[in-house]
Amino acid sequence: MNFQKRKQKILDQLNSTGEVDIKELAATLAISEITARRDLNQLAADGLLYRTHGGAMKIDPLAKPLDFVNKAAQNSSVKDSICRKAAEYIHDGDIIFMDCGSTVFRLCQFIKNKKIKVITNSLPVIYELQNCQVSLNIIGGEFDSKRQAVHGKAANEHIARYRAGKAFLGVDGISPNGLFANSELEAEITSAYINQSAFTYILCDAGKINNQTYLKFADINQVDAIITNADDKKLNLFAETALTVIKVE
Repeated sequence: MNFQKRKQKILDQLNSTGEVDIKELAATLAISEITARRDLNQLAADGLLYRTHGGAMKIDPLAKPLDFVNKAAQNSSVKDSICRKAAEYIHDGDIIFMDCGSTVFRLCQFIKNKKIKVITNSLPVIYELQNCQVSLNIIGGEFDSKRQAVHGKAANEHIARYRAGKAFLGVDGISPNGLFANSELEAEITSAYINQSAFTYILCDAGKINNQTYLKFADINQVDAIITNADDKKLNLFAETALTVIKVE
């Protein structure tokens, strides 16, 4: 069976059930799990589905735009490893901040059964965590359609009213010199989260390490820990800092 035929069968199943599982898909189509995974990744890249850990879900166009969905699906196995580890540091009763990063978004699947409160500016996070154990505090302000998030002065003032025990945040770059962002709006709201959190975790893949982008907005000593898949060579850059490094495979 060629890819086009497999594609149609996958989409038919998504339309019928709303989700597919890699193992079940491989058995149904008589293909290997590697091929099934590759097919799902290709369809996610084309904006036709949303990749999840172990399968895929039908895209709800009213919930998350395709560009965000595709970004969240990139390097999904790495992001899931990082977020699975991050979830180990979240316990019932916690109050946490979550920003609008695509890696942080993938943390949702690992915390749905936790009795916690999440304060967030991310619409995809809100959508993903509705109707589960998690209690939501939704930040108000100016809506950024590209990021599917809320930013601006009102959002920063909203965050300033609250305190959280932990923050789980993404950055565009991190080095011993500090934290970096590609926009001032992102930098401002990340700083707001950091200022109101007792302990801040940065979730990022190896590509963000030592990536000093457009805007430095915080010193490295303003955050507490990084959870990443980077190798020891890159992580040794932080040896002279107080940053706690949590490495995942």
